[in-house]
Amino acid sequence: MHRGNRYGRSEDARRAVLEAADDLVAERGFAGVTVEGIAARAGVAKQTIYRWWPSKVDVLLEAFGDDLAQHLTPPDLGDLGDELREHLHRLAEFLTRSDPGAVYRALVGQAQHDPDLAARLRTGHLARQRERDRLPLLRAVERGDLPPDLDTDLAVDQLVGPVHHRVLVTGEPVPRAFTDELVRRFLAQW
Repeated sequence: MHRGNRYGRSEDARRAVLEAADDLVAERGFAGVTVEGIAARAGVAKQTIYRWWPSKVDVLLEAFGDDLAQHLTPPDLGDLGDELREHLHRLAEFLTRSDPGAVYRALVGQAQHDPDLAARLRTGHLARQRERDRLPLLRAVERGDLPPDLDTDLAVDQLVGPVHHRVLVTGEPVPRAFTDELVRRFLAQW
């Protein structure tokens, strides 16, 4: 039985490639990942990867985008505090303990030396994640729990910025107590 699709990618093969890319970055770092290594780990031909993605960066970006949407879409719990606490905790876990978090850290590190990658990362995946980060705030504005003139960009910066700062700059741990305190301080403004 033919597992692929002559008009597109086999979803099983696509998932295998993206998971292999996540695993390899977590194990070896950005520089240690090659298209050949991804193909071997995924059990697909190198040509298959090149047919679907122009480079390892493209594979990693697609894996990262899928991971963000899957793991970092804030839950709709009907309560802003609960939603923010859960979202920030998930963000901290994602960035510090998951293979996709290792991909993120590797891409951000590589982006410091690659302006094209930096632009693609910011305007694509990180912009879409920022929209997801706004969701609890927008729902709270709709419910009347936050003022209608709330600067959601500033609010997102206040909430997720310190998590990213600890992960990417200081290397300090990001325990639930820290993320819960960010939420407490944010909510105290209202």
